[in-house]
Amino acid sequence: MAPGVVEPAVPTPSTSSLASATADYDDTLRFYLNGTRVVLDQADPEVTLLEYLRGVGLTGTKLGCAEGGCGACTVVVSQWNPTTNSIYHASVNACLAPLVSVDGKHVVTVEALGDPGIVMSLYALLRNNPEPTEHDVEEAFDGNLCRWFIEYQPDTELIFPPALRKHTFRPLAFGNKRKKWFRPTTLQQLLEIKSAYPSAKIIGGSTETQIEVKFKNMQYTASVFVGDIPELRQYSFNEDHLEIGGNVVLTDLENIAKEAMKHYGETRGQPFAAILKQLRYFAGRQIRNVGTPAGNLATASPISDLNPVFVATRTTLVAKSLNKTTEIPMAEFFKGYRVTALPPDAVIASLRIPVAKEKSEYMQAFKQAKRKDDDIAIVNAALRVSLSDAYTVDSIDLVYGGMAPTTVAAKKAIEFLEGKKWTDPQTLEGAFSALEEDFDLRFGVPGGMATYRKTLALSFFYKFYHEVLAKLEAEELEIDKQAIGEIEREISFGKKDHTVADNYEQKILGKERPHVAAMKQVTGQAQYTDDIPPQKNEVYGYMVLSTKAHAKLVSVDPSPALDLPGVIDWVDHTDLPNAKANWWGAPVCDEVFFAVDEVFTAGQPIGMILADSAKHAESAARAVKVEYEELPAIFTIEEAIEKESFFEHYRYIKKGDTEDAFKKCDHVFSGVARMGGQEHFYLETQACIVIPKLEDGEMEVWSSTQNPTETQSYVAQVTGVAANKIVAKVKRMGGGFGGKETRSVQLAGIVATAAKKCKRPRHPFLGRWKVGVNKDGKIQALDVDIFNNGGWSQDLSGAVVDRACSHADGTYLIPNVYVRGRVCKTNTVSNTAFRGFGGPQGMFIAESYMEEVADHLGMPVDQFRKINMYKAGDQTHFNQELKDYYVPLMYKQVEEESEYERRRKEADEFNKTHKWNKRGLSIIPTKFGISFTALFLNQAGALVHIYHDGSVLVAHGGTEMGQGLHTKMTMIAAEALGVPQDNVFISETATNTVANTSSTAASASSDLNGYAIWNACEQLNERLAPYREKLGPDATMKDLAHAAYFDRVNLSANGFYKTPDIGYTWGPNTGMMYFYFTQGVAAAEVEIDTLTGDWTCLRADIKMDVGRSINPAIDYGQIEGAFVQGQGLFTTEEMLWHRASGQIFTRGPGAYKIPGFRDIPQEFNVSLLKDVNWENLRTIQRSRGVGEPPLFMASGYSILL
Repeated sequence: MAPGVVEPAVPTPSTSSLASATADYDDTLRFYLNGTRVVLDQADPEVTLLEYLRGVGLTGTKLGCAEGGCGACTVVVSQWNPTTNSIYHASVNACLAPLVSVDGKHVVTVEALGDPGIVMSLYALLRNNPEPTEHDVEEAFDGNLCRWFIEYQPDTELIFPPALRKHTFRPLAFGNKRKKWFRPTTLQQLLEIKSAYPSAKIIGGSTETQIEVKFKNMQYTASVFVGDIPELRQYSFNEDHLEIGGNVVLTDLENIAKEAMKHYGETRGQPFAAILKQLRYFAGRQIRNVGTPAGNLATASPISDLNPVFVATRTTLVAKSLNKTTEIPMAEFFKGYRVTALPPDAVIASLRIPVAKEKSEYMQAFKQAKRKDDDIAIVNAALRVSLSDAYTVDSIDLVYGGMAPTTVAAKKAIEFLEGKKWTDPQTLEGAFSALEEDFDLRFGVPGGMATYRKTLALSFFYKFYHEVLAKLEAEELEIDKQAIGEIEREISFGKKDHTVADNYEQKILGKERPHVAAMKQVTGQAQYTDDIPPQKNEVYGYMVLSTKAHAKLVSVDPSPALDLPGVIDWVDHTDLPNAKANWWGAPVCDEVFFAVDEVFTAGQPIGMILADSAKHAESAARAVKVEYEELPAIFTIEEAIEKESFFEHYRYIKKGDTEDAFKKCDHVFSGVARMGGQEHFYLETQACIVIPKLEDGEMEVWSSTQNPTETQSYVAQVTGVAANKIVAKVKRMGGGFGGKETRSVQLAGIVATAAKKCKRPRHPFLGRWKVGVNKDGKIQALDVDIFNNGGWSQDLSGAVVDRACSHADGTYLIPNVYVRGRVCKTNTVSNTAFRGFGGPQGMFIAESYMEEVADHLGMPVDQFRKINMYKAGDQTHFNQELKDYYVPLMYKQVEEESEYERRRKEADEFNKTHKWNKRGLSIIPTKFGISFTALFLNQAGALVHIYHDGSVLVAHGGTEMGQGLHTKMTMIAAEALGVPQDNVFISETATNTVANTSSTAASASSDLNGYAIWNACEQLNERLAPYREKLGPDATMKDLAHAAYFDRVNLSANGFYKTPDIGYTWGPNTGMMYFYFTQGVAAAEVEIDTLTGDWTCLRADIKMDVGRSINPAIDYGQIEGAFVQGQGLFTTEEMLWHRASGQIFTRGPGAYKIPGFRDIPQEFNVSLLKDVNWENLRTIQRSRGVGEPPLFMASGYSILL
């Protein structure tokens, strides 16, 4: 049916202008915030709810991604729901929600309850469902992401304010010079506005609009919020269709679909089962709580999960304008990429979704994405067929998303199938051929993965075809029942050994203690850099970045920006004391703070706009005019090798004679191992505040950095003052993972330059290996070339490739080894430190050649590993003896505890009886060297004060980034001084308390800083010894300190520690590179659907040797977190670049996919090695560093998949 007028609209008065249509609208916003009434006159329509909350000091709600993907900004908005006629408590992304959308609602933030995002999602669930199932809880987190593994008991329960029950929703109008915002409360008012202003932007949940404004610089001069129009949020059951209002939120649509399935029955309700299935994995709960079908349709995304269902069900869209109502069949609605048949002056009022026939009609929906939850589809589909009694096709709809610029029907396949007998085997073959013609995607198609997407289109149909056959229940049919259905995961669970420290725990050390800041973090009280209250006359900076990968800067003109409101100044390289001050880098000074004549990567800073607000700075930065002359660019490792584009850094490790060994080997194999990069994805992004003082050029620098000393040094450089006048401070970070070891320094330098003037990723790797092995499976020789992509500057890439070279042996004894490492110079962003720092890449190369050589030999890889595995006393290829080495023991224990052999046999049987779903098991060992490879960094200082009230203040050189370092350090101090842990406090890390700090990295911070604290405490104990003897064993620290204070005894001590014995020399291959090795073994079992690529980890068992753990609870969290981060590295996380511009495409959670809550292993067991002696381990408590080593063991996923 063609679009046409089917009924007149309700008569309306003529409307000549937008002003007259909205003349009676109110301009006062009324809502409740944490139980307190808020009234705002003339609210700014451009301000988000998050900006308002943080502006009034509620900083527990965080800005993470600004696109509604991470959940850090989650709040609960309680409101009257016109669809259900009840109060609903919705978890909402405050970064997307306009402030003016909360009129008549109650906003509840983390300060009122208890982690921003995760706790808020749980709170919303509990308010709506006081007795949730485990599945409900896991599902509630589908809109939250976190790199960390961290009881909800609110002191007071915030009720829905009684006054809001009587709230009258009046039409509202707000505006400023750039933007008008309207909130009609009736459909009539909405249509009047659209008639007067057809181009007005309709906003429901603002989930797409806010992203367009923030990231695409799109501006809408007039916006109309339709979320409070009850007429658009109704639904009704009719004989042959369900009608839903266009603005029914998706959470309500879930419940409506469930109700419809009951109302119409299982057969007739199939369309609603398809809707429900697609909603299950549609974005996150926060998005579904505000998103709507109308918004989904109007956006016309080619990968929408719902749109194929609406087209396949032959839904009718009802569009209303002021003077007419138009019915549009969904098959005719999408006209092109993000273009629809909706009239300009019309709105989507409702959708009429037909029910299925009583019999012989079948429907199914499909979706495949990188991640289970909160992920856009690679391909999705809605497939429907109606058969005659003779099983011939009466009608069919095969509708796909992700295969074209629009939601598209497979027309040739539909044409072929109409009239065909479904049960004829030739029907399937012909349908496949037609589908291949429909979706002949070429290499280079937008979105990539052409072959995989074509395979998915066919696989979805194959599954659907056999599912229909199965429902026909005809005995003579050949039904592939194994193709039917999808992988279903169970609720995650696991176990840990909490007796691990029984043999060595002391009063405090060895006990499981919570993170010292845990309660502050889950109640929103923990302060991060951007939470520091605004200073008087504070200015905001927004950087102007290069948009070209490699180009000459012809001109940079900030004058258009300087004329804009609120703009204060422009900062660039000319504001530095001298040209030399512009250069920085660690350890090689080869990078500039501000580009001068040439840019070498997209995203390189050119200058910074300073303004009185973040919004003014951002908008002004876009007005700066930059003219480029483009130059040839290099992007990949292969291109760099071809063009011999390398940094000078070159390392090699040589042991034995590989050339001679290869000649004597029975077999020689070679291969290539590739690893992509990885984004750090810390929820707290880079942040810095610089506060200039009035005298002597002093500055206080608050930075989210792992490296306060280097921050101090470069701020001194760019400001032209001595380091003793610069104080760099770190309270805590919201994640670091190496990304804030050096890259934070650049931001601090630029911000400091501005403050003085106005006075106010992981590396991609390529490994080419050659292995010589004898018939008995014993490796005799290894030759490896390792290349990493350093980007445009060297940063820490040299040190990363050094560690990769030292870990290319994995856990295997190879008598003859020659490893070479180079850093490729390309025109991509400068790559930097990341958890593992080259270790995982080197070991991945090792496991790659182990897998491939075992396959060539026809030997089980587990057997091949055991034949070649190091044992205690062996020497590595860099001639270091392995002491306290327990990998073989743990390998055996993991095999036994995980029942590895039994489960592997079961997997083999499963694979014999399952055509499409396959299972596999892997077991991966690791040894990770602990120490900085740069010798001078292996030192730490600490300052310990005992106050005469008995309290203890500790300062040390390490920084807290959520890993629990401060927790362990307070435990060490408490144990050393014999006081309760609660008596010990660490305020912050600062360069005026502990100077010359090393960065918090290399998994060595507990070792270094812990011993420095212990050293300081021992000095204090020596001074307090006479008073302990005098006052007796029951004397408290208050008694001791008081007595010592009156005797004028110094109760402050400066501790220091440097790692002994280490010092490796490259080339001669002498000296000790690492103080020790942290070891572990992990077994994993996965199941994969080979038709679609969908997979799940059924079980993971990890055993780590962390020595005598200082705090097993913290270590367990580190192990789990690192393993899941490694899972992301080896499975879902992929960094993609725009080839033409060199700009990174995967810049946020919308495109970059870290594992979600339902991606972790279904059974997740972690244990620590116990009942052994660590006779040679000379660390604090005989503990081992644990932050990085577990990450690599997730490589088993990559090997299996």
